[in-house]
Amino acid sequence: MQHYRAPLWMAGSGALGGHVQTIWPALFSHAHDPVQARGAASDRGAKVPYTRQRWETPDGDFIDVDALLPPGWQPGASPLLVLLHGLEGSSQSHYARAFALWAQEQGWAYVVPHFRGCSGEPNRAPRFYHSGDYEEIGWMLQRVVAQWGGPVSVVGVSLGGNALLRWAQEAGAAATQVASAVAAVCSPLDLTAAGHAIGAGFNRVTYNRMFMQTLKPKALAKLKHYPGLFDEQALRAAQDLYAYDAIVTAPLHGFASTEDYWTRCSSRPGLKHLKDVPALVLNALNDPFVPAWSLPGLQDVGPAVTLWQPQQGGHVGFPAGRPPGHVAALPQAVANWLAQHARPADLSKIEKRHG
Repeated sequence: MQHYRAPLWMAGSGALGGHVQTIWPALFSHAHDPVQARGAASDRGAKVPYTRQRWETPDGDFIDVDALLPPGWQPGASPLLVLLHGLEGSSQSHYARAFALWAQEQGWAYVVPHFRGCSGEPNRAPRFYHSGDYEEIGWMLQRVVAQWGGPVSVVGVSLGGNALLRWAQEAGAAATQVASAVAAVCSPLDLTAAGHAIGAGFNRVTYNRMFMQTLKPKALAKLKHYPGLFDEQALRAAQDLYAYDAIVTAPLHGFASTEDYWTRCSSRPGLKHLKDVPALVLNALNDPFVPAWSLPGLQDVGPAVTLWQPQQGGHVGFPAGRPPGHVAALPQAVANWLAQHARPADLSKIEKRHG
């Protein structure tokens, strides 16, 4: 993936190529290479047949978790891959389905915990989720290990990747007891740079509008259960993520402002301190969401970090094959890297707790 190049019919390392490699795969490409696909689940747009669980959280809310386990699978029988989705994503996002199919082919167990409010049902508590929600991620990963064994391999996509890196930074050496390795795919490591990029130009009328079309209704619905939680008039007038974060995300999650939230939750400054759990950080240089100038260099990261920064790929795109293409190259490259670090579960040390 470090040397990824888009197929000729979708090539381009500049802005136009970045947009095409972002939008087309999400809307039209197969989750798996059709030449190698086996079974209906590999068809474009087909839903993965997960088994869903609901976990009650310590604060009276819930997390919905989708799992895809090999037949007869037992903890420790094979590695387990956990995926943390992006902003307003889910277990059925195109990239999540692509990773599911990879896991299915390799005989790995695969688990997708949903951030609050992203599983198709509104969460109960006033809070939602955010780009630096490392305490929530820590709780979810501990719960995964308690139920299915560990340490596990973890991939976070976009927002989920930034939050995953923040968890690894905060956990330090203790992270190795939970995760054998982590990978952040197309993550906004500098939230200020990414936030302003999404709110400008073509991005503003496409990606920014797409996010706002789901975020605002969720927040307005939350006001029906918690009147006065935030300024309804200001929310209705909000046109971009900067305003949304100022009105909703920051005050709900203990930040003073959008600037405070973006600064404190960016994972880039802490990358130089990562020395324990192996961490892959993948960002295409033509990602419309993440300006190339905001990405770290080798001098900015610790010894546990591997940087992949291909010229092309877009935002969680990396299409391959003939039209309409497929996105199987991404999970294959990332999961194979994670597999190099996977460790078998030590079941005798797993604490069976569910709180």
